[in-house]
Amino acid sequence: MAFIQKDKLFSLRWVRNYSFILIGAFIMASGFVLFITPYKIVPGGVYGISIVLHYILDTPVGLMALAFDIPLTIIGIRVLGPRFGMKTVVGFFATAIFMDTLTYFYGSEPLVKDDALLSSIFGGLFIGVGLGLIFKAKATSGGSDIVAMIISKYTKLPLGQLMIMVDSVIVLVGLIAFKDWKIPLYSLIVIFITGKVVDIILEGMSYDKVLFIVSDKSKEIKDKIVNDLNRGGTMVHGEGMYSGNEKSIVFTVVTRREMSMLTEFVNGIDPNAFVTVLNSNEILGNGFKSLKEKVED
Repeated sequence: MAFIQKDKLFSLRWVRNYSFILIGAFIMASGFVLFITPYKIVPGGVYGISIVLHYILDTPVGLMALAFDIPLTIIGIRVLGPRFGMKTVVGFFATAIFMDTLTYFYGSEPLVKDDALLSSIFGGLFIGVGLGLIFKAKATSGGSDIVAMIISKYTKLPLGQLMIMVDSVIVLVGLIAFKDWKIPLYSLIVIFITGKVVDIILEGMSYDKVLFIVSDKSKEIKDKIVNDLNRGGTMVHGEGMYSGNEKSIVFTVVTRREMSMLTEFVNGIDPNAFVTVLNSNEILGNGFKSLKEKVED
């Protein structure tokens, strides 16, 4: 099965990926130690459960997370096949070691005292950056993700929904254990910010705009895009639903500044044009980041 991505030993890609994993694990562990654990925030995953057990049984958070990750990974390999390579194992071992080492040297006091909200925001930021780097190395976080994958295999439910459900159950465990409604509310803030930051790390931040322009002046618009903006695009031929007339649709990708220039031009030559503007997470291809760069990223 082609789930495990193997890098040539000591190649540039190998060094980069394992550097991402170790740096990501350290940043993620720092987020928990400095911001999350001291306030008993339970942001899902095995570390959420480990934080609950830490306050109930006084067990080390990293060690308990490892105690969950190892059997879950073994079960995952037996049930799902070899989807979890050495990089994933290194990732959760490194995170656990960094977690307990930082706790030993730093202690259990929060970096920002008496401000759980600010700690939730920065905790989510740190965890998101750490996870994003681990995912960028083609590793996974293991833990509760594996539980969701196993349930998905037998129930056929969407994996994304199951991951949310598993994390939600863990958040509720935190509520039951600590009997404080602020805990799940802070936890949801952490989960939301973590998800957004992971998306930014993996997809990048882009200010490019995708435009679909339906106009009777499509030739003039094409000339403006090609000659003045020095951009490319695609002409798509379609048919109006209401009128049945043939329509030309201009599809192009431009920057925010170019979009302003183009929409002003379109308005000047055809005020009745229909323009759809979409935000783009990432553009790959000629004139932008190449597909090869993305694959090798």
